[in-house]
Amino acid sequence: MISVGIAGYGYWGPNLARAVAESGLAKVEMIADMAPAALERAARRHPAARMTADIGEMIRDPKVDAIMIATPVHTHFPLAREALFAGKHVLVEKPMTDDVGQARFLVEEAARRGRVLMVDHTFVYTPAVRAISSMIAAGELGEVFYYDSTRVNLGLFQRDVNVIWDLAVHDFAIVDHLLDQRPVAISASAARFVPGSPENMAQLTVHYDGGAMAHLNVNWLAPVKIRQTLIGGSQKMVVWDDMQTSEKVKVYDRGASLSEAGPYEHMVSYRLGDMHAPALSTKEALLTEVEEFVRCVETGAAPLTDGHGGLRVVEMLAAASRSCALRGHPVDLTTLKVAS
Repeated sequence: MISVGIAGYGYWGPNLARAVAESGLAKVEMIADMAPAALERAARRHPAARMTADIGEMIRDPKVDAIMIATPVHTHFPLAREALFAGKHVLVEKPMTDDVGQARFLVEEAARRGRVLMVDHTFVYTPAVRAISSMIAAGELGEVFYYDSTRVNLGLFQRDVNVIWDLAVHDFAIVDHLLDQRPVAISASAARFVPGSPENMAQLTVHYDGGAMAHLNVNWLAPVKIRQTLIGGSQKMVVWDDMQTSEKVKVYDRGASLSEAGPYEHMVSYRLGDMHAPALSTKEALLTEVEEFVRCVETGAAPLTDGHGGLRVVEMLAAASRSCALRGHPVDLTTLKVAS
């Protein structure tokens, strides 16, 4: 059984520690946080774990096999780098880093040391995304044309990242997993309506090398919470509404096709078939993710959300940020990779 150290016990760290404990495949060996109140909460919930205010002490501890990092984004790189240098396996909260060069360094260092580097893109492990991924892989949707997502709510305002790095990062990871295509250009526009805060709403468009397009609407200033995604294919279409308690995923046998009506005319015909809602597992995504991490540590396999995927997501986030600075002008991802 591997021993895990949790770095940070604020917002997400408690969820990671709980999932590790519930998995039965690993144990929480240590929890590190600089806030005494956080360590007090952690000690009550995990009395068998050791507590420390020094994350470095935990990373250097020989009894700790892997480090899970749930600290502010700007600390991800130095902590993950230190953990890899210490020979630890690493699971780092999304986004992996706030810099493309730093993300690439971590990927290369993990490979050089033979350590698992995994990114906490939890949505990839949800039953809904796993079901949609299986449909696409089986060809049930046909050629995927578009991915259209609305991910809005009121808050939580972040201090060190804007709404793109906080919310759009989820969709970047999901599309990276679902599509066998790579993004070639991104255009993004963002606005800041709360003084002293990062950009709190944004519209993004991503073009893929296979012709697909993704459109993302992210917002911290919406009066209601919406988590809805439309995926259109040449054969079928999917509506994924993550706010529903049942039938989160609905598959529609609907579409449009072009036919010849004459030598100079074309007609659009519509297919209006049935809808079905596939049965989804009720297993918690975070528990599935922890099981994946443990499996990869024990076998040396590459995680579903490995460092390479995390790097691609950071590249997309960096391209979106640059496009925002250019007031929505598209940014070529190939050029960005060369420049970085």
